[in-house]
Amino acid sequence: MRIGLLGTGPWARMIHAPVLQAHESLDFAGVWGRRPEAAKELADRHGTRAYDDVDALLADVDAVAVALPPDVQAQLAVRAAEAGCHLLLDKPVATTVAGAREVVRAAREARVASVVFFTTRFMPEAGTWIAEQARTGGWFTGHAQWLGDVFHGESDSTFATPWRGEKGAVWDVGPHALSVLLPVLGDVRRVAAAARGPHDTVHLVLDHADGASSTVTLSLTAPPAATAADVELRGDAGVTRLPRGGDAAGALTRAADELIAAARDGRPHACDAAFGLRVTEILAEAEDLLTDGAR
Repeated sequence: MRIGLLGTGPWARMIHAPVLQAHESLDFAGVWGRRPEAAKELADRHGTRAYDDVDALLADVDAVAVALPPDVQAQLAVRAAEAGCHLLLDKPVATTVAGAREVVRAAREARVASVVFFTTRFMPEAGTWIAEQARTGGWFTGHAQWLGDVFHGESDSTFATPWRGEKGAVWDVGPHALSVLLPVLGDVRRVAAAARGPHDTVHLVLDHADGASSTVTLSLTAPPAATAADVELRGDAGVTRLPRGGDAAGALTRAADELIAAARDGRPHACDAAFGLRVTEILAEAEDLLTDGAR
């Protein structure tokens, strides 16, 4: 599969480009970025071609991997799908429901495969745990906390990008929490409550379709010593916690494997654009509650 990379930011440089270059079943055909000089630098580093025209890249490849801010991603994903390219997308698909719906529409109409890179879902131990808990069932409640220190005074991390600063933890790490809770506890019937904590910290209460409830705590401004990515479930089977471990490069490699398989057999992937849309709808509902609360 010939694949192009859209984006030249930190995630593209650190994870996407090295994985695409090393993958045995992918031909890393080129890079496009909003800054042509950055695209050339990244392409030269990985022995591929830099494109100044995104549509020229789309015409030359079978698939694209996207490492761009979500609302830029959504617009380009529609163009890529309409050009017949399979989609390896980042989370969230978009930060508006309308934007995510357009991606789903374009992918369905073009009959292209899509996989959204919810990192935890593609880590082997975590993926196995999620599947096991979904089969077990009988869960009464769950709690997820995704606490990062992306924005922490003068020590802001490499990932302290403008879109994260604008949209905050709800949109950056909220998708990770939902990607674990939804397959285990069922779809969210409603966001029952949403409240703000320190800085960009947010607390959500979710009412799930299967009768369970869950709470979610999200932050990009936690103290470094307090960072965590944890999920705990309680129910008839007792108490269980999401295992830690795995690396982002290995997870993206597996996501690429699963995009190739989905493109080959035509079956929708569990983390396809439609699932990404559902995550966007839930987070948009939470954002509306937070906005109403601020008023």
